[in-house]
Amino acid sequence: MARPYRIFLVRHLTTIANEQRLYCGWTDSELVSQEGEAIEFPVAVQHVMGSDLIRTRQTAAIYFPQINFTADVRWRECHFGDFEEQSYEQLKNDPDYRNWLDDAWNTPPRNGETLQQVKSRVLDALAELPNEAVVVTHGGVIRVVLDTFTQEQRSFWEWDVTNGSIWQLEWASENEFKEGKPCTSLSEVPIMVKRTM
Repeated sequence: MARPYRIFLVRHLTTIANEQRLYCGWTDSELVSQEGEAIEFPVAVQHVMGSDLIRTRQTAAIYFPQINFTADVRWRECHFGDFEEQSYEQLKNDPDYRNWLDDAWNTPPRNGETLQQVKSRVLDALAELPNEAVVVTHGGVIRVVLDTFTQEQRSFWEWDVTNGSIWQLEWASENEFKEGKPCTSLSEVPIMVKRTM
């Protein structure tokens, strides 16, 4: 019998840009607070991978303080181009912004990338993950994975991927994952502070 194949996707904790409600893709925005607690995890974490941006590295250091972290640019958030560090209020009357909101899969932000481009690089990175991999990444990246591998009928924007949340996707086998089949189980993992003895 094949062994189940699982991946865990962690969204970084709250950044200064998140608090200001700004689009923050490739801009290196730090966390609001670099203090926090290590967390209990449903599997033994040997290694953590994730985006090379500071907010994911800081989150990994808080959640998994004793674990090695490997940065990979393919786990970065969508590049919002000219919309970086702008708010909805600043952009709402920009026709390019409206076009992007209407079809982000095929229409890039000015000087940015489409969700299809994000998906392409993320699927490349996903294909290299070992079973039970832990990846600290961004809300847009997690939404792309959820949109690709779940059977739930939600649009990209309808997924509520909060800062610090952890998503577990499971397939019956590694083959099913590698074939691009929908996951058989999806759950948001409850966050519990690690107990110290």
